[in-house]
Amino acid sequence: MSMPLTQPSPEPLGVAMLQSSGQLRETKANGDLIEDAARRAADAGARLLITSEMFLTGYAIGDDVHRLAEPADGPSARRIAGIAAATGVAVAYGYPELGPSGEVYNSVRLVGPGGEPLANYRKSHLFGDFERAHFTPGDEPVVQAELHGTRIGLMICYDVEFPENVRAHALAGTDLLVVPTAQMHPYELVAETVVPVRAFESQLYVAYVNRIGTEGEFDFVGLSCLAGPDGVVRARAGRTEELLIADVDPAFLHTSRTANPYLRDRRPELYTSLTR
Repeated sequence: MSMPLTQPSPEPLGVAMLQSSGQLRETKANGDLIEDAARRAADAGARLLITSEMFLTGYAIGDDVHRLAEPADGPSARRIAGIAAATGVAVAYGYPELGPSGEVYNSVRLVGPGGEPLANYRKSHLFGDFERAHFTPGDEPVVQAELHGTRIGLMICYDVEFPENVRAHALAGTDLLVVPTAQMHPYELVAETVVPVRAFESQLYVAYVNRIGTEGEFDFVGLSCLAGPDGVVRARAGRTEELLIADVDPAFLHTSRTANPYLRDRRPELYTSLTR
């Protein structure tokens, strides 16, 4: 399978990453935080705002998952669509999605700058007892949308730790992989090392946006970042509340993909054992 090279668009895409604890089980309050962050992102020239995993409700909501879950086009979705339209900033936010048969997914929804729905992704690799007990895994590995000439791909947290997952996005032409996460201690290695390596080996940008603070048994480590296709982290948050802003540069991405032979030199006929 050949790698489609995206032609560079005229301008870099400014990306704002909201690293925040949010408020547990407080959907309205977390919507207010998204609204404030979208306005600050617009003022800074960013055109995409990304929140962490399950930002709308908080992560450690236990048995309240079903009570707090909403359909992809539910009331919170309509509110965030209004925020996007008012600010001109696209928003990717994590939330528990209520499915048509009552099942719940750990999802991320991408809303365009006019408030239009662009994509919805359901986490495919569930992590730990809490997620496996309360969520249904998604079964669509590559979900994408176009935004300002950049092809956006969506994942959630644990998904990015599987190289096959990221490589599937690379082969499908994803330029920026958006990864809301709830990365907890003692797995800082993922934020510090794995994410930049994923960006380099698959030749794309990765926006990895984490939570902070403590929720129940979970101690979130922050360290949100934007990693480039050269494996260099363009911006890195610490462990406190922060709106991190950095650019995805399509021209640099095109140059990097042209110079780096990883995807062209693959020999898929040797890798069939990976799918057995």
